[in-house]
Amino acid sequence: MAASVACGQASLSCISTAKGSKMLSTGIFARHSLKRFNSSKIQATPPPSVSDSNANRWRKSNTLTVYAAVRQLTGSITKPEGLRFVVVAARFNDIITKPLVDGALEGFRRHSVREEDVDVIWVPGSFEIPLVAQTVAKSGKYHAVICIGAVVRGATTHYEAVANSASSGVLSAGLNSGVPCIFGVLTCDTMEQAMDRAGGKVGNKGYEAAVTACAIHL
Repeated sequence: MAASVACGQASLSCISTAKGSKMLSTGIFARHSLKRFNSSKIQATPPPSVSDSNANRWRKSNTLTVYAAVRQLTGSITKPEGLRFVVVAARFNDIITKPLVDGALEGFRRHSVREEDVDVIWVPGSFEIPLVAQTVAKSGKYHAVICIGAVVRGATTHYEAVANSASSGVLSAGLNSGVPCIFGVLTCDTMEQAMDRAGGKVGNKGYEAAVTACAIHL
């Protein structure tokens, strides 16, 4: 059975086979959205600009392999049953972090996570978040850790030290524990920017972190 598909300037012939993964000829495919063809071999006809004498060379130099067994996995934010979460939040700049935590709790509530399945742990500042995040992640009690803080630039380099330590530390906590640690620490130039992201005109990043925590589980 044969079928034809148009893609850019190339015309394709799709010939069914029984050998699973086959080859797609034409580099034009790399710039277009492709559907997976199960057990198919697709051959491309060069565009009119390619002469007959160069057609074979054109096909050989523009190849892409597609595997019929490729699977795409994505998490679900609508099935949080049995999942437990913990929010690790910094008290420093609590005028920002409290609305962020409220946003995270609202995010969990709207996605049917039970209140008893969410814990909140407060730490002094954003610098202390990674250690506590890694500790609770390794406890085996939680399926994801949401890290919330607010670091606002000041007159010294303290901002860079805290912001860099928090971001790299949260990443390391997730890698070392094998439990997703969601980075919800705001790093802003001004307090106004932080407030805009804590329920203001830009939204609530705490809410977004909670949704991410739900969606990251496959």
